[in-house]
Amino acid sequence: MPPADAPIPPAELKRLFFRLFPAVALAMFGAALDQTLVAAALPAIARSLGEVERVSWIVVLYLVANTVAAPVYGRLGDAFGRRRMLLVALGFYALGATACAAAPSLAWLALARVVQGFGGGGLISLSVALIAEVVPPRERGRFQAWIAAVFTGASALGPVLGGFLTGQFGWRSVFMLQLPLALLAAWLAVTRLTNTARGSPRGFAFDWWGLVLFSLFVAPALLALDQARRLAALPLLVAGGLAVVAGLALWLLLRQERRAPDPLLPLNLLGDATIWRTNLMTGLVNGAFVGAIAFLPIYLTTVRGLSPSEVGFALLPLSACSGFGALMAGAGLARTGRTLLWPAIGLTAATIALVAIAIGAGVIPMPVLAVLLAVASLGFGSSFPMVQVTVQVAAGRERLGSATASVQFSRSLGAATGTALLGAVLFGALVVAPGDAAGLFVALVNQGAAALAGLPPSGRALFQAELLDAFRALFGAAALLTGVAAWLCTRVPLQRV
Repeated sequence: MPPADAPIPPAELKRLFFRLFPAVALAMFGAALDQTLVAAALPAIARSLGEVERVSWIVVLYLVANTVAAPVYGRLGDAFGRRRMLLVALGFYALGATACAAAPSLAWLALARVVQGFGGGGLISLSVALIAEVVPPRERGRFQAWIAAVFTGASALGPVLGGFLTGQFGWRSVFMLQLPLALLAAWLAVTRLTNTARGSPRGFAFDWWGLVLFSLFVAPALLALDQARRLAALPLLVAGGLAVVAGLALWLLLRQERRAPDPLLPLNLLGDATIWRTNLMTGLVNGAFVGAIAFLPIYLTTVRGLSPSEVGFALLPLSACSGFGALMAGAGLARTGRTLLWPAIGLTAATIALVAIAIGAGVIPMPVLAVLLAVASLGFGSSFPMVQVTVQVAAGRERLGSATASVQFSRSLGAATGTALLGAVLFGALVVAPGDAAGLFVALVNQGAAALAGLPPSGRALFQAELLDAFRALFGAAALLTGVAAWLCTRVPLQRV
């Protein structure tokens, strides 16, 4: 295995790419595909197993397990070797997928998703860290960019493939597909990742109390965000209680991590200005990106009147172009050694595009909207590989796994927080509007245009204006998140590798 800072001749780099990339890319592909693949099957799962009001637990519990798993695999990968832990993660992932496919009830399915999420969290962080283990920092951007392209490509493919499989073979086929993907990824890891580091477990003591307290922080925090976005009295009360539990767990976690010999979350690492500012930046970006993906379909159907099939095509620029942004930023890093210059430019352009969408939300032509979404997506994508490279270089090889896991945690928490925040902005704007705009909006989402049939023309025009203002506020909030992220790019100390 070549040293991570040694220059690699172009021919050797190409050989290394074809040996390493298929193994880590397939593991990443399965984990990324799962998140949108299963979302497309949720309506069918709800009809099949009942308990429609609890179907969101399938997503929330997976996200909780995925987030908790990231630092666990990061620390264990540093100690025992990342290839070995990748195989463990694939085992959990395959076991969880098998249990999901056989689930007789929603409770069983939710528990199986916890197992699968614990494997999926490891697949993402370990795949990225394995590349950093063998590729020099300056060339790493190209590899991380290809990983980002795989991730975004899988995320874009998920809804289409999930809808097809569910319609043709039933929702259980969505989980059955993931088993052969996991087995093939395991075979590639065994045969191709033969020269990766094996770790140094000597004297290592796993931080079990740190894991317990971290779980007690993450689970209530994410569940609180899920409740808070509903903006109703009882869910807000529950969210407040969960937030108190999460805050207490965080305080105890920080105390534990300061005295643990091998902390799950090394605070000296996370306190580095380069690392915490970069992680905050990527959390903001992911919040805006995932939040936009979550609410754009509702905007396109309720405000622009598109059909479900037309919505899918309208979202393609947003879901597909981020991979191109990542590839462009990776190439720029390889040529210049500059890391956060590219996301600073890209996120500034994304901010301008989101502001333009907010201003012209009601009248902007669909071709122009597609261009603006493509610009925003390119900007989002430009940050993905640069964040990984910056954090990994700042951390050094000894803490590579923990640093990589911190990025995944920041992205997961940022996605949950950003989606909840944008949802609160949207529904809050409707709640403060005159009349029952919020109730009409819920009915419109559930029933379509028939929900407005009983309104007089003046009432319908007033509601459409209120709805348009709410979405303007949402896009403006997304632009604010992206603009702060662009500014943070200029405040990170490490700017060149």
